[in-house]
Amino acid sequence: MLKLRRATVVSDEPLQIRLDGSDEVRSAWADPSMVGPCETGDEVVVNVEALDLGLGSGGFDVVHVNLTRGLKAEGSPSEHVMKLNYTSLQHPVATIEREEGRDRSMPLPVLAIGLHGHLAPAAWAAADGGAGKVGYIQTGGGALPAALSRDVAELLDRGLLAGHVTAGPSYGGPAEAISLIGAIDAAASLGWQAVIAGPGPGILGSGTAFGHGGMAALDVIHAALALGAPALLSPRMSSGDPRPRHQGLSHHTRAVLDLALGPIELPVPDRFLDLIPDGVDGVVAVEVDLDGYAKCGLPRRTMGRDLEEDEPFFAGPLAAGKRLADLA
Repeated sequence: MLKLRRATVVSDEPLQIRLDGSDEVRSAWADPSMVGPCETGDEVVVNVEALDLGLGSGGFDVVHVNLTRGLKAEGSPSEHVMKLNYTSLQHPVATIEREEGRDRSMPLPVLAIGLHGHLAPAAWAAADGGAGKVGYIQTGGGALPAALSRDVAELLDRGLLAGHVTAGPSYGGPAEAISLIGAIDAAASLGWQAVIAGPGPGILGSGTAFGHGGMAALDVIHAALALGAPALLSPRMSSGDPRPRHQGLSHHTRAVLDLALGPIELPVPDRFLDLIPDGVDGVVAVEVDLDGYAKCGLPRRTMGRDLEEDEPFFAGPLAAGKRLADLA
């Protein structure tokens, strides 16, 4: 069952709540596109599971409904396609998929990322390499609400992303798609010249071979190949992650490479080619500008480590973004 509790909003910026019967003030998050605004004094129902479990990612209560001002939404008068369908959070959206019979545009190059931390460096490198209009398709595998990503908001504001589509189970983007392949197929109609696709923030992970959000990259690769699009995979690499499975070339990337059903490119920064095991196919050596990215003002920390403490983590998506620009 959902671990839901009644609470009162004690601060709206930042959003903080106090559970009924408790003096503890807790951090919370609300998606205004789903539950409307939350103001001090509002009575709300929150899902407390993540914070009670002490999760490092997503460690906050999530507002499920605002009982004070969230029960008067009129809904959509016309849309009938539902996101989060057959859950209590189902809501109608307009979708961008190509109409049946409409001619398909030339396929765009598609870069699959296995975690959200690769989006900013990949988008920056693509723009720096002259890629033109690059859009982001948010998949499952991490946070589903579009509003949770500060990176996407900043990249859009700075013109480093031309658009944002939430596909499949993710929702709340400026454009919506029912399926990942439908989103990639429709990307050219949005005026994009290249696609970056992968999970939202807060990747899922269980420490198992395939039980992690990084497998969303495999779905992206296969959708791109099915559409005849050039497919690239951003390599997850690390010299500072304490977990052996992520050191060198992460097992997340190796799993996608092992399971891919067609040819894909693996752009690798030339200074870190020694981190790639022998026998890996599709490697393309790329020169990257780590210093330029470090000074650009975009996120440069991952899981508590700064760029200087784990250069390969950032160099991988920088190589992938630059190669995407070459193909755009």
